Amino acid sequence: MSLTGCLSRSSSTGNVAFLDAPGEPVSNCPLRVKYSCFQSSVVHVQVLVSFDTGSTSVVFHKYWTCEPGHTRTRVVTVSFPDWLVYRPDWIIRGSDWVLSCLLRAWIGPDESTGPGRFLGTSVTVPLDIHSPLSRPFKQHQLCAKWDTDLLRRVRSDDMPQCLEENEVASLLSTMYASTGERYGIIKTLQPFINEVLEGLRIKSIYYPWFAVSLWVLVEKPCSNHLCGLLLHIDSENNYVTPTMFLTDTGRIHVQVHGDAGHSSAFLSSFKVPLHQWCRISHRFGSQIGCFRNSLLLSHRLQWIYNNVMLDDTHGYFVIGGGKFIRGIEGYYGPATYYRIQGLPADKVGKIIYSIYSFIVTCFVGRVNASAVGRILYALVLRKISTAHSLDVITRMMPFLLQSGCLGDNRALHLSSVLYSSGFGVRRQPYKAWLLSLLAAQKDWRLTLLRLGHMHHVGDLEVTPDRDLSYAYYVNIARQTSMDQKNPSPQQTFVELIRLNDEETLKAQTNENDDLFHWLKLQARSGVAEAEQAMGRMLFWGQQGVSPDIQTAVKHYERGATTLRDPVSMYDYAIVLLTGQGVTKDVQRAVTFLKKAIEQGSVPAITALGWYYEQYEKDYEKAVHLWEEADAKGHPDAAMNLGVFYSQGLYLGQPADQFKAYKYYLKSAQRGHLNGGIELADIWIHGIPGQVARRPADAVLWGKWASEQNGYLGTVLRNGLNAYFRGDWIMSLIYYLSAAESGFEAAQFNVAYLCELNSVSPF
Repeated sequence: MSLTGCLSRSSSTGNVAFLDAPGEPVSNCPLRVKYSCFQSSVVHVQVLVSFDTGSTSVVFHKYWTCEPGHTRTRVVTVSFPDWLVYRPDWIIRGSDWVLSCLLRAWIGPDESTGPGRFLGTSVTVPLDIHSPLSRPFKQHQLCAKWDTDLLRRVRSDDMPQCLEENEVASLLSTMYASTGERYGIIKTLQPFINEVLEGLRIKSIYYPWFAVSLWVLVEKPCSNHLCGLLLHIDSENNYVTPTMFLTDTGRIHVQVHGDAGHSSAFLSSFKVPLHQWCRISHRFGSQIGCFRNSLLLSHRLQWIYNNVMLDDTHGYFVIGGGKFIRGIEGYYGPATYYRIQGLPADKVGKIIYSIYSFIVTCFVGRVNASAVGRILYALVLRKISTAHSLDVITRMMPFLLQSGCLGDNRALHLSSVLYSSGFGVRRQPYKAWLLSLLAAQKDWRLTLLRLGHMHHVGDLEVTPDRDLSYAYYVNIARQTSMDQKNPSPQQTFVELIRLNDEETLKAQTNENDDLFHWLKLQARSGVAEAEQAMGRMLFWGQQGVSPDIQTAVKHYERGATTLRDPVSMYDYAIVLLTGQGVTKDVQRAVTFLKKAIEQGSVPAITALGWYYEQYEKDYEKAVHLWEEADAKGHPDAAMNLGVFYSQGLYLGQPADQFKAYKYYLKSAQRGHLNGGIELADIWIHGIPGQVARRPADAVLWGKWASEQNGYLGTVLRNGLNAYFRGDWIMSLIYYLSAAESGFEAAQFNVAYLCELNSVSPF
C-alpha cells in the first residue's frame, strides 16, 4: 500500500483531502484541508494516538460545518501536544512513548459522528513517531520561576535521560569474510541499565518497535535452500523475531515469532544481486514490517504481521551461519540493530563502496588461471630467495599481487603480511586488511588465523571484537580437526621451536641426516622407542622429516607384530580402523587393541570403546570402556562421553548439555583438540541458567585449537629450513607470515632474526 495514495477520498456525499500533511508531529502545524459537500455536513480533523498498552487517545479534534457548493480550502492549526513532539525537560515532564499516530479527516452528518460509518469520505495519514529521548528539546519562551528552577536542579538526576548507554546495538562494525560454513558472529544483548529505556523495552516486547540494517555482498548463490543473514535464536534453539535468510533463488526470507508460539514469514519479490553491495533494512512498528534492499535501485515491500513478540535479551543473535544453517559465500558489512527506535539515514555506504571497488579491481577480468597464479607465486619466492637485499620485495610486489588475483591465496596472504609489517615495502595497513579479507573469503587457513588475531587484539584498521575474532578462529579450528583426520603432504605437525634453543635445533633432522639414519638403524635393531619415533615423524611430518604415511605404517606394523610394543600396537590398530596408508581391516585392528590393553595401554581402551560404538552399536559397552579410560586420565575418553551426554545417547538418559560441558572441559584441559573446540562453542553461546557466556575464554580456546593447524606447521617448517640454509630473508618471510597470525614462537623468531641481522621489518 502506498501512503501517498491515501491523502484524499471522495464519495457521493463529498470529498476531503490533505494538501500538505506533515510527516511527523510538529507543534502548531498549519494544515490545509480541501473539502466539498453535496449536502449539509460536518468536516472533522482529528489526531489519534495509540500506546503500547493497546489503548488509544484523541489528542486533537476540530470540526466545522460544510454547505453544498464549490470545493473549498481551509487552514487548520493542528496542535500536537508537547509530550508527543518534544523530549522531556523541566516543564514537559510526561513525554510519552507512542506506538502510532494517525492524522485523519472525514465528513459526517453531525459533530458526534465518527469516521467508521463514512469510509468513503475519510482520509488517514500515519505519521512517523520518534522515541521520547530522540525528540528535539523545546525552546521555551519563558523563564522558570526561582522555586521551579531550584526544583529542576534538585530533581535533575531523576529526569529521563540516556547518556550512559546507547539505544543502538552494533552487531558488526566492520566487514566479515564468510566462507559459507556454519560459522557466524554471535552477539547477546543485555537489559538496559537506564530505567526509562528498560521500561520502554519491556513494554515493547508484545508491541515491538525496532529496525535492522545489514550490508551484504553475495559472491555465489546460496548452496542450500536457505543461508543465514541475521538469526535470532532463543534458549530452546528456535528462530525468533527478527530472523532473515537468503534463499537459493536469491530472495529474502523474513521470519517473526508470535506470542502464541506461531511464526510468520514472507518472501521478498526481488532478488539480491551477486557481486554487489546491498543494504538490507528491516523496519518493524505499528504491526507493519517493512523490508528494503537498496543499492542504486531501491526495492520496498510491506507486510502485515499480527501479535509479534520480541525480547532481544532472550537467546542470541548471529550474523552469518549458525549451528543449524550455513552462511552466505561472500561478505557481511556493518550490521546495526535499533532496539527501540526507527532506522536513520545510513552513513556507511561510502565506506562499503570503496571496499567493493578494491575487490572489483582485483578480480575483474579474472580467467580460470589458477595454475598460472601458482607458477607466478613460485617464481616470486624463487626470486626473493636468490636476492641479497630487501629491494627485490618492492620489485616483486606487482607480480605477487597478480598471482593473488589469479587465484593463489598464498600470494594474497603474503601480500597482506608484507603490507602490514612494511617488510621491504611501504607499510599500508588498510590495503593489508583488504587483502586478508579476500583470502579469508576463499577459506585460506592462515588468513583466517590472521583475521582472528587482528580482531582479538585490535589493529590500526580494526577494533577488538571478541565475537568476530571467534567467528574466524572457530572456522580454522574445525578445519584443523578435519585436517588431522586427513593428513597430507601439505601439512606438517606444529612444533614450538625458537631459534635460540640449541638443543631443540640439534634434534631436527631429515631423510638424509645422520640422526634420521641412526634412528632407522636403531628401529631395525629392535629398539621400540626408535620404532615409535620413526613412525611418529613420518606419519605427522615431525622434526624436519617429510610426511610419508605408507612408510610410517610399516614402522607401526613392525613395532606391533615383531616387537609387540603396546604403543605401536595402538598406532597400527588406529590406521587399520581408518584405512590410512593401509587396507582397512577392522577385525585385525580389534585384535591389536585388545593385546595393547593387556599391556596397559589406556588409549587402546578408548579406541576399543569407539569400535563398539561405531561397529557393534553397543553403547553400554562403549560407555563402560570410556569411563574406565576417563578415570585413568585419557582425553579422548572424556571427549566421547561428552558427545554421548550432548546427544542423549548415554545409557538411555536424556540429553544433558551441562554434563557434556563438564566432560568437554575435562577433555580440553587434558589437551584434546576437539574438546577445546566444543568447550569454546559452549562458552561463546552459554547454557541458559547453567553456564554464562565467556567470549574472552572462548576466543582463547579457539586460538589454541587453530594454532595446531598443519598448514601453519608447514609455514613454520619452511621458515626453519630456510634458516638452516642460511637464507635469512626467506626465513624471516615465513616466520613473519605466522607471526602476523599471532603465533608467539614465530613472533619471537622474527625478533631474533631481525636482531641477528640488524634489520627491522617495521
